[in-house]
Amino acid sequence: MNKKQIANALRDYSWMINEIKRQRKMLEDAADGITAQYGIEASLPKGSGQNTDPVFREYLRREKKSRWVEKLEEKVLFIQECIPSITEEREKAVLECLLDGMSMIAISRHMGLSERHIFRIRDSIVDKMAGMAGMSGMSGKLHQNKKCG
Repeated sequence: MNKKQIANALRDYSWMINEIKRQRKMLEDAADGITAQYGIEASLPKGSGQNTDPVFREYLRREKKSRWVEKLEEKVLFIQECIPSITEEREKAVLECLLDGMSMIAISRHMGLSERHIFRIRDSIVDKMAGMAGMSGMSGKLHQNKKCG
């Protein structure tokens, strides 16, 4: 991940966590609900070209969704693995606020610092995470495919 991707992952962390939980639940619940088509229609020939089986189409949609959720999980795991690289108190406070989904303006007001200063602290967090990821040789598909730092 490059620095811009890390900054975006920090900004999106809160909703990604919520979306992963929601999608996991939906995929688990939906797996119980898919049934095969029965009756005389199951024995009739299908037309050529595009598959019109709604169950098969739903399977494809869920497979695509599953891959998207895996990408979100990789980003979240990357951020979680980089958290130990943040050691300064102000950086920790800004990081926690970002992970909780607060905007830069809200963090600025909360901490009583200028927005510009909050952006500088965020940039410092991103630099440290990028440096830690590049030096530590973190495991995982995301880290193998996209070198950080």
